[in-house]
Amino acid sequence: QVQLVESGGGLVQAGGSLRLSCAASGRTGSRYTMAWFRQAPGKEREFVAAISGSGDITNYADYVKGRFTISRDNAKNTVYLQMNSLKPEDTAVYLCAARPGRVAQYDYWGQGTQVTVSS
Repeated sequence: QVQLVESGGGLVQAGGSLRLSCAASGRTGSRYTMAWFRQAPGKEREFVAAISGSGDITNYADYVKGRFTISRDNAKNTVYLQMNSLKPEDTAVYLCAARPGRVAQYDYWGQGTQVTVSS
C-alpha cells in the first residue's frame, strides 16, 4: 500500500551536514506518522526521529537532539531529515518508516540510504 524511497545519503566530514529525503508512493502525508531509523554495522537498528501526519509533533532520540531536524512536505509526500554537526558515530544506513497515525507498529520501510561521516 505504501512504498518509501530514501535519498540524500553520502560521505561528509565531521561537522558537516546532509539532508535526507523520503518519498512516499501515495498521498499519505496527512494520515501517516513518519520516522527515521538507522542501523550501523554490528549494531541494532535504532530510532532517530518521528513526525506526526500533520507535521506539528516531533520526537527525537537523545543523541540527535539539537543536531537533527525532521520535517515533512505533505504536498510532495516527502519527509526530510536535516542532519547538522555530524559525527563519525552517526555513520549508518538511514531508513524511512511509516505507520498509520495511532498505530504503534511501523509496517512500511524504505531500503535505506548510506550516511558516512569521516573524521
